[in-house]
Amino acid sequence: MNDKLFEGELVRLTAANSEKDAEHFARWGQDSEFLRLMDTEIALPQSVKEAKDAIVKWMETERPDGIGFVMRARADDKPLGFIGLNGIRWNHGDAFVGIGMGEREYWGKGYGTDAMRVILRYAFTELNLHRVSLSVFEYNPRARRSYEKCDFRVEGRDRQVLHRDGKRYDVIFMGILGEEWRVTGDK
Repeated sequence: MNDKLFEGELVRLTAANSEKDAEHFARWGQDSEFLRLMDTEIALPQSVKEAKDAIVKWMETERPDGIGFVMRARADDKPLGFIGLNGIRWNHGDAFVGIGMGEREYWGKGYGTDAMRVILRYAFTELNLHRVSLSVFEYNPRARRSYEKCDFRVEGRDRQVLHRDGKRYDVIFMGILGEEWRVTGDK
C-alpha cells in the first residue's frame, strides 16, 4: 500500500486553505505570463479577496466532478501552484487535468512534472479512472515536454484558435490511459 499517495520526489499535494493560500494565488494572478500560459481567457489580475473566493469555490467546496490541490515544495512547504482534476465523468472514468505553476523560480526544474506524476498516480490508483486528458498551448513547449515525460500522447488540436500578440496559435490536446500509465507510470 502506498502511504505517500500525495507525495512525489519534489512536491506534495495538499488541500487548499483559502486563508493561507489566497495571497499566493493573488500574486500569481498578477503575472500576465502565468495567466497566458494557464488559460485561454483574457489575462485579468485577481485581488486577494477574489483569489480567496476562487479557492473556496474550486478547492474547498465539495464538488462531485472536481478535486483540487495546492502543490507545495517538499523541501520547505512553499506553495508553488495548483493542480486538479476537473470535469470528472465517473460513469466513463475520465477527467481533465489542469496545472498552474505560479512560482517562476521553480519553472523548468521538474516540479510540475513531479506534480503531474503524483496526480496521475492518484487518478489511476485511488480514483480508478480510465483516462486523463489535458490541453496545452502551442506557444508553451516547456509544458508539452513535461506532459510527454509523463507519457501523455498528442491526440489532436484546434488550429489557430488562440490569438495572442497579433499571432494565431493552436491548442493541442493530449491524453493518457490508465493502462499506458501502469506500464510506465510512477517512475
